[in-house]
Amino acid sequence: MNFEIVYLNEATQFIRALDKKAVEKLLYCITYAKQTSDPDVFKKLVGTNIWEFRFIYRRVKYRLFSFWDTEKGALVVCTHGIVKKTDKTPQKEIDKAESIRKQYYKDKYGKQV
Repeated sequence: MNFEIVYLNEATQFIRALDKKAVEKLLYCITYAKQTSDPDVFKKLVGTNIWEFRFIYRRVKYRLFSFWDTEKGALVVCTHGIVKKTDKTPQKEIDKAESIRKQYYKDKYGKQV
């Protein structure tokens, strides 16, 4: 599963706010996800077009939401990230990622998805 990554503004802000070691862990997970199909690291959320990079650093769960740009092929667009406080991914974060995905397609390709 080899792909390129684009970080939208909010994803970049999230990453910049992380501890240096947490960023290193995230980058390691992304590199690992490019080489494997491990759902513990990069997983599609059921019933959506949204994927999440998943990692734990110092017992804190982090999620970086993303989607595939199907017009570009092997391009993953990261929308935003969260520090996860519950076992279940909050629906409002999934909805936010989906909204960003729709706006991305509208702005970039002039079409609704």
